[in-house]
Amino acid sequence: MDPQLVEVSQLFERFKAAFLRNDFDSCTNFLSQLKVLLTKFPSLPPSFQKTPNAVQELTLARDIYEHAVVLSVKTEDQEAFERDFFQLKPYYTDTCGVISPSPQEYPILGLNLLRLLVQNRIAEFHTELELLPAAALENPCIKHAVELEQSFMEGAYNRVLSARQSVPHDTYVYFMDLLAKTVRDEIAGCSEKAYDYLSISDAKTILMFSSDKELSQYVTEEHPEWEIKNGSVYFQKAKESQPCKEIPSLQLINQTLNYAKELERIV
Repeated sequence: MDPQLVEVSQLFERFKAAFLRNDFDSCTNFLSQLKVLLTKFPSLPPSFQKTPNAVQELTLARDIYEHAVVLSVKTEDQEAFERDFFQLKPYYTDTCGVISPSPQEYPILGLNLLRLLVQNRIAEFHTELELLPAAALENPCIKHAVELEQSFMEGAYNRVLSARQSVPHDTYVYFMDLLAKTVRDEIAGCSEKAYDYLSISDAKTILMFSSDKELSQYVTEEHPEWEIKNGSVYFQKAKESQPCKEIPSLQLINQTLNYAKELERIV
C-alpha cells in the first residue's frame, strides 16, 4: 500500500479512537493534520486524477469528512459544519460510479437541510432540496427535514416541537434543540402580545413544557421581564417595556398616491 495512504489511515484510526472516547480536542487536532495530508492525494477534488489508489483515497477522504461533519455537531460549531459539509459534498455529487455510495450520505444531507432551516435560510433549503433525486425524498432523514419545513411554514409549531422526540438520527438532536428554542421564542413573543397573563397550566401547554420547573427555568433565563405569581405568568412588564411604534399612515397614503400618479403618467 502507498506510504501516504498508510499514514492517513493510521492517523484516521487515532481520530476515531479519540472520537469514541469523546476527546473532541484531540479529534480537532487530528482532523487538522488529516486535512493537510489529504492535499497530497491527486485523486481528490478538484483534480480527480485517475491514480492507482484513487478508489481507496476517495473512500478514505469521504469517510474523514463525514466524521468531520459529525464532529462539528458534537462541538456545536455551525461554521465548521458548513465548511466541512461543502468539502464533503463533491464526494457525493462527483464520484458516482467511481466509489460505492456512502450509508451516511442521506443522514448528512438531511442534517444540512435541518441546519439551513434552523438558520432560516429557506431559499438555500429549497435549492439543496431541488438538487436531490426524487427517490431521496422517501428517505427518513430527508423526509424529516421536509416535514419540519412544512410545519414551520404553516405555523404548526406544536408539530415542530414534538418532532424532537422522533429524530431519525442521533446527530439531529443538536439542531432540533436550536429549532425548538426558536419556535418557543416565537410562541412566547406572540403570547405576551396576545395576553395580559396566562395560567401556568396554559403557559406549559402553549410552550409545550412538561413540568412547572421547565417553564420556570425558561422564564428565568429567556424572559426575566415576565412574572410568575399566584399560579399565573404575567406579561404586563414586557408590554410596558416595549416602545410603542406609530405607523405614519398619512405619509404612506400620500406616497402611494404619488406613485400611482407617476405610473399613470408613464402609461
